Amino acid sequence: MQIDDSELLSRLLAGDQQAFRTLVAACQGAMRAVAIAIVGSAQADEVVQDAWLAAVRNLDGFQGRSSLKTWLLTITANTAKTRLRRIRREVSLDDPPAPHGSIDDNRFAADGHWSWAPFAWHEDSPEALLAEEELRECLERTLASLSELQRSVLLLRERQGLELEEICNLLEVSLSNVRVLLHRARLKVFATVEHFEETGEC
Repeated sequence: MQIDDSELLSRLLAGDQQAFRTLVAACQGAMRAVAIAIVGSAQADEVVQDAWLAAVRNLDGFQGRSSLKTWLLTITANTAKTRLRRIRREVSLDDPPAPHGSIDDNRFAADGHWSWAPFAWHEDSPEALLAEEELRECLERTLASLSELQRSVLLLRERQGLELEEICNLLEVSLSNVRVLLHRARLKVFATVEHFEETGEC
């Protein structure tokens, strides 16, 4: 969702509840992904709630040096780090077991897309549409099986559209580590897609 920050900020400062709902809809998912990456799933919701409270309290201090979304994500990251006190998160690149193993790197291009698509990729029959829903549920299970840091990096990049450098800054992870985390997460997602296309099963 694209936000016109100046107009939205004016409405927020005026107490417009619809403007606040718009902001939540646009940013909540990314805020939760940042929180999960730093403190884990168990405490993520509390971190996001605290971040919203901090943002509302400091809204009149927003100076527009970044987008509202980036500002909120920074508040979320700082809130999560405060919750951890002085304990630094060790960046783990270890892979939990994937449901279908993995696939070779040469199956997809440098931009993360398939080098060649799985078969039967563009059908739109009722059966294919049903399979698409089943695949979506299967992919959600695969996402849940990723490490919290892998899942967060993948969601921030693919669903929220953040640049790798921005993810690095928010999570305090090196660019090389972010690339590895994203690469491994994509491999597992693509392995799930390929397995589903070949067998019709998750």
